Amino acid sequence: MTSPADPRDGAAPPAGPGLKLLAVTACPTGIAHTYMAAEKLTQAAQARGIAMKVETQGSIGAENVLSDNDVSAADGVIVAADKDVDLSRFGGKRVLCVGVAEGISDPDGLIDRVRAAPVHPGGADSAAAGDARGGGSTGDGSGGSATATGPAGAKGRERSAGYKALMNGVSYMIPFVVVGGLLIAVSLALGGHPQADGGLVIPDGSFWKHVNDIGVIGFTLMVPILSGYIAYAIGDRPALVPGMIGGWIANTGELYDSESGAGFIGAIVTGFLAGYLVRWIKRIPVSRFVRPIMPIIVIPIVATSALGLFFIYVIGRPISWVFENLTDFLGGMTGTSAALLGVVLGLMIAFDMGGPVNKTAFLFGAGLVSKSPEVMGMCAAAIPVPPLGQGLATLLRRRFYSDQERETGLAALFMGFFGITEGAIPFAAARPATVIPANMLGGAVAGGIAGLASIGDNVPHGGPIVAVLGAVDGVAMFFVALLTGAAVTAAATVGLVTLGARRSGQDAPGTDSAEQAVPAPAAVGAVGADGRTGDGPEDTARRMPAAGPTPAAPGTAADPAPDSAAHSARAAQQPPAAAESSGALSGYLSAETVSERLAADGKEAGIREMAELLGRSGKVTDSEALVRAALAREEQGTTGLGEEIAVPHAKTDAVSAPVVGFARSAEGIEWGSLDGTRARLVFMIAVPEAAAGDEHLRILALLSRKLMDPAFRTRLLEAPDKGAVLAALAEIG
Repeated sequence: MTSPADPRDGAAPPAGPGLKLLAVTACPTGIAHTYMAAEKLTQAAQARGIAMKVETQGSIGAENVLSDNDVSAADGVIVAADKDVDLSRFGGKRVLCVGVAEGISDPDGLIDRVRAAPVHPGGADSAAAGDARGGGSTGDGSGGSATATGPAGAKGRERSAGYKALMNGVSYMIPFVVVGGLLIAVSLALGGHPQADGGLVIPDGSFWKHVNDIGVIGFTLMVPILSGYIAYAIGDRPALVPGMIGGWIANTGELYDSESGAGFIGAIVTGFLAGYLVRWIKRIPVSRFVRPIMPIIVIPIVATSALGLFFIYVIGRPISWVFENLTDFLGGMTGTSAALLGVVLGLMIAFDMGGPVNKTAFLFGAGLVSKSPEVMGMCAAAIPVPPLGQGLATLLRRRFYSDQERETGLAALFMGFFGITEGAIPFAAARPATVIPANMLGGAVAGGIAGLASIGDNVPHGGPIVAVLGAVDGVAMFFVALLTGAAVTAAATVGLVTLGARRSGQDAPGTDSAEQAVPAPAAVGAVGADGRTGDGPEDTARRMPAAGPTPAAPGTAADPAPDSAAHSARAAQQPPAAAESSGALSGYLSAETVSERLAADGKEAGIREMAELLGRSGKVTDSEALVRAALAREEQGTTGLGEEIAVPHAKTDAVSAPVVGFARSAEGIEWGSLDGTRARLVFMIAVPEAAAGDEHLRILALLSRKLMDPAFRTRLLEAPDKGAVLAALAEIG
């Protein structure tokens, strides 16, 4: 019997009860949207009498995993995801790929559309699904996976797919670059003998010569790897062989009468050509008897031969001419022109600290390292500046940083020494408007000085480590460049943080200012002068800023954390339902952290008010740090989940234990929700960084599932008093 999704009949699956559907939901930044989409799809299917099983792929891992039996019996598959999902297991089934937002906002529409979705080929042909993805999704084809990006114009999708393919190649290339480059540097430093021209030569047959040879192999492979995995991202597994062989041909100029070869520019060209050539071949209709050998034999052989011969006879020499002239032009840069290039590369390196812009600049320098080491020298000087600068800032002005941030600063200094720019990311996440401009300023200074001094780096890596190992020409000026850049970043960071603190009228975390009437916030669990740890409500009350109380909305208390006597008296006055609420969300939500009305009229004000609400629990040690962490999470993606719900959350050591708060907004707050609704039900979750783990995600999952019940939401919105609110909340967990 032919499955309704069988490609031989081309008919859409029958509608109505009896239909069996599968779904996969996934969200890259958290778990709430993943479960929201899963619940929405399940509810829509149940309302129509359709059987549906949903696999969730959140940060906590895959749950309710689809089995082979589930797939074989299914009539269609909906993939609502904003991250890569393996589609190869859905071969022969109709697969609809959309963004997770559509799973939340239009589950009924997805159920209708999946019946007419294209059939996924499965296996090695999985990337072909990218040609027929619905809902404005776009795929990178990597490993038979799809990446849904939501509605967008066609032009935008093409740019996104090409850029993802390039970054896929770069990400696979970098380990070869690091291994090859550092082995070459180590072998030269420890086994090289100085020559009259200033270079180092390793004697043939020696131990260090063999180490050097291994490094050269890794370094040589980086160009084919770049090309191969660009092709892989576009055409999947059948494109890997033609992509890698094409990259090797591009890097071997003797095959097309070129002295230098086409380098990384040729590798990028062969990668894209191989990927799209394979995708074109896949579209050619063939007999079902030939189909099984297409991805294994036919496609790789045809694509490799065609691409290799086309590059050798047609485009190899023109591309190598461009590469040679670019190399000569860059090599001839001196003075102001070289400094300007260094400034641009430094800005790019420091902008996103290991992200796409950073990788683009690194690829440019690494690709020219053997021809114009001065370009890599500019990158190498800028690479360690963000982590070194941020680490230095924590040492220069310790009072502006919490204990956790100071520890992170020491780690950043260590990572900066080894040329790992990502060491600055925690600081950028906490204070993006302060840290990123400071990083870019220091990176530009370091790159500019390196360009002006014609510093050369002979290995595709950066940081003090490459200079220590002898891979840098002009070591003294190299250290001048990177140390000056790091100092500029540190000074700019401290200046901006100081300015921000003055504008807010508050002292920075950890301040010992004489103007403050109470001691500074202590680290979680830190032992005070009296031998006690600063974790209790009384300690929190003593650590509260001396500023006046924030105006409170009707029905909310504005006083700081109470002393024990007042706390006991107020607890005795709580409604009976308050006792039930102590079990809500594993006891993390209590009567003290619940408010009947949220007075704020904007997202940031709402987060601040919720942070004050959590402060009543006695578990908040640094209210301002909690607000910063929650706002930083909002910058990654809105926590407005739709259905008039928002769940701001943060993992931060500004709290001593997990705590959850809830408040209602009468008018609703614009939270950037997926369905456009204003948030009226606002939950806030805060979990200590060290103890976050799965607990943070479990709380989100519990909330997300329960909040999908319309009756529960109605009870919360219409509860006449705090007792009724607490009684409803007691149903969660």
